[in-house]
Amino acid sequence: MDHDPGVTHEVFNQTPPYAGRNLFTGDPVLRSALDALLDPQTEEDMTRAGAYWGSADALEMARLANTNTPTLRTHDAQGRRLDMVEFHPAYHALMRRSVEGGLHCSAWDRDQALTGRRHALRGARLYMTAQGECGHICPMTMTNAATAALKAAPELLEMWLPRITSRRYDHRFLPAEQKAGVTIGMGMTEKQGGTDVRANTTSASQSGNGMWEVTGHKWFFSAPMCDAFLVLAQTQAGPTCFLMPRFLPDGTVNRIRLQRLKDKLGNRSNASSEVEFHGAGAWLVGEEGHGVRTILEMVTLTRLDCALASAGQMRAALGEAVHHARHRQVFGAKLIDQPMMTRVLADMALDVAAATALSIRLARAFDHGPNNEREALFARLVTPAAKYWVCKATPPLVYEAMECLGGNGYVEEGTMARIYREAPLDAIWEGAGNVMCLDVLRALQKSPESLDAVIGEVERDLGSSGPVSSQVLKAAARACVDDPGSSRILTEQLALTVAAACLRQVAPRAVADAFIDTRLGGQWRATYGMLDSRFDAKALVEYAFPEM
Repeated sequence: MDHDPGVTHEVFNQTPPYAGRNLFTGDPVLRSALDALLDPQTEEDMTRAGAYWGSADALEMARLANTNTPTLRTHDAQGRRLDMVEFHPAYHALMRRSVEGGLHCSAWDRDQALTGRRHALRGARLYMTAQGECGHICPMTMTNAATAALKAAPELLEMWLPRITSRRYDHRFLPAEQKAGVTIGMGMTEKQGGTDVRANTTSASQSGNGMWEVTGHKWFFSAPMCDAFLVLAQTQAGPTCFLMPRFLPDGTVNRIRLQRLKDKLGNRSNASSEVEFHGAGAWLVGEEGHGVRTILEMVTLTRLDCALASAGQMRAALGEAVHHARHRQVFGAKLIDQPMMTRVLADMALDVAAATALSIRLARAFDHGPNNEREALFARLVTPAAKYWVCKATPPLVYEAMECLGGNGYVEEGTMARIYREAPLDAIWEGAGNVMCLDVLRALQKSPESLDAVIGEVERDLGSSGPVSSQVLKAAARACVDDPGSSRILTEQLALTVAAACLRQVAPRAVADAFIDTRLGGQWRATYGMLDSRFDAKALVEYAFPEM
């Protein structure tokens, strides 16, 4: 019997490429969360950003930047120190796009028309960018957040802010004053200390020329091709914050010795390094001995970005799973119409919607906090809780989305494997889960009224279920006084409850109620797909991911 090879090798029942979608216009939760903040110009800007980061071009740039990873050049051909990192052109293309969009600085934009919405609009951009490529977001996040720490050194801020807020990407290895724009990195952790930065051994002494000399190392030195770095070093007064430039004022290269690049699970496009300082020059930032407090001004903003980026990764992964389910036919029907698959997708959609609503609401608190005490208290308490829950929810959700694609999700040719490898990072970076829980406890101890600020919003937005939810939060907070080991219970319950209240503000009642019924009821759930027949699973999916 003759066989036509064209028949057996014809590709059919495979999902078309997941590209060409708009991450802004196709995201009802994001649009609703930003609705009161949009004017025609900002809506046009958001639509343009959403179109790019959902485009085939953005996905290809992401693939190239993560496949062709950074390389370290410690010396030139004649044996002179270089300490340079080289990147693929795709990485520079991504950086250029984000710098032009102000991802590294727009929270500090002086345009008065943006008053009261800078953090929220930038947060929405970061959330969409993370759906395209996360590695290059690292220097964007640190540059944005560094400005908060530099406020403790007004002369340095005046010198560096015009360079930071430039919308021109300039990756040349030159002194900052010769460049069109700069980025700022960070170095805190050391081999022996990790999160416990007070155990750092790197030391600093005055050099007599207005600078300090820093000697020691950093175990994680993020984005080592930045133009300056906020670092912690010990002085006689204790841990102190410094700004360390790549080039000294006389134009010579600073004594920053890159030892090697980290071989990381994910975040492959971004260079992370180990570094030694051999009397490297640096300027004092803030008071001696108060370095932890100074640099925490930066860390608070980076934690907001962790939540935003993880929410973006969740949406990217589930969006691809929904796309696959709409096109793949199994057992005579599309996957999207198979009851169990529909409930799995709907269950995940609830967490994605809640993570989006919570992260954007938190960004809005940063906008209003300087002039509103309740918003400042809200941001102080909810930031570590949101980072804890959103970032911890990301890896299991991405895995479930990967499983929806079967073997196609497990191979490196698609985007799901890259998202999966990226997913754990934000939960680890800028303080892992237990650190976030300790930060929640510190916020409650320092400002007990912060819980009242959160409960006021919860009771307002959750209606009849608000009083019960607030009593649960109060009981969990009281339990932590005698049993600090229970703080994970408080932190997760706090995040889930606030997320539910945020959903009530921006999503249809059916969506918010489904989240409340399944997440605040105390049920222990190890996997997705546990929605029962009370909920219209297909409608939940269609709301969160409208067909485009």
